[in-house]
Amino acid sequence: MRHSSFSGYETTSWLGIVTVFLALIFFSLAVPLGGVGIGWAQDDVEVDPPVDAAPPPAAAPAPAAAQEEPVRDMSVLAWIYQALGPGYMIIFLALSFTLVALFVMNLLTARRENVCPQILLESFEGHLNEKQYQEAYELARADESMLGMVLSAGLAKLSAGYAPAVEAMQEVGEEENMKLEHRLSYMALIGTISPMVGLFGTVHGMIASFQVIAQGGATPKASDLAQGISTALFTTLIGLAIAIPAIAAFNILKNRVARLVLEVGIYSEDLMSRFQTVGGSK
Repeated sequence: MRHSSFSGYETTSWLGIVTVFLALIFFSLAVPLGGVGIGWAQDDVEVDPPVDAAPPPAAAPAPAAAQEEPVRDMSVLAWIYQALGPGYMIIFLALSFTLVALFVMNLLTARRENVCPQILLESFEGHLNEKQYQEAYELARADESMLGMVLSAGLAKLSAGYAPAVEAMQEVGEEENMKLEHRLSYMALIGTISPMVGLFGTVHGMIASFQVIAQGGATPKASDLAQGISTALFTTLIGLAIAIPAIAAFNILKNRVARLVLEVGIYSEDLMSRFQTVGGSK
């Protein structure tokens, strides 16, 4: 489960990065080609000066400061870091690491061996069939799984009657179920927060771009505009890239936990149903 979820997330992220990188390469190649085409068109319509006309004065060399700065090569990761900045980078890294830790912890907790182990079920039923009730109680009490806690709670209250035993089992089952769902809820929280952080970054980046337009006049600098737009787009992309696997993993684990808890309830009631005739004493 874990491998398929995160491999899908990594594939989506790398496909997005490769797409952006190819678009940048195309754009960087298209601009020089467009300039060459314009130069050729100007050469075609150029008219030879008249013979008697004086030669035009030689153009003064452009100062070094007025020449265009060479375009600096920048990797995709450096571009992402520059667009996000240290603030958004730290937030998204913290959310990513927390999500991975929560996923591993909940995945280990939601195993059948930790909720409803088959070995405990068979051993407990064997002791009951042989009327070894004390051994069955000790076996369930020594087990730390949810099924062991439910069965030990039921046998402990069986001396007061069958109804109090069932009630004690239900209370322990609801408490353990609440603990499992409480751990899972943090994954849903990350899935909700991540798009909100991305939306905040989108608004922040667009405000920065409009600020450049307002302060730059009629011809704002393109690199300054691209900085704000990059921030807006990358924060949205990474926020969704974290939220989508978080919500998917939360729902998958939640359904698994619900199924295991239901099995615990069915098995425990079936095992304790043989004590329905127990009254005030065991």
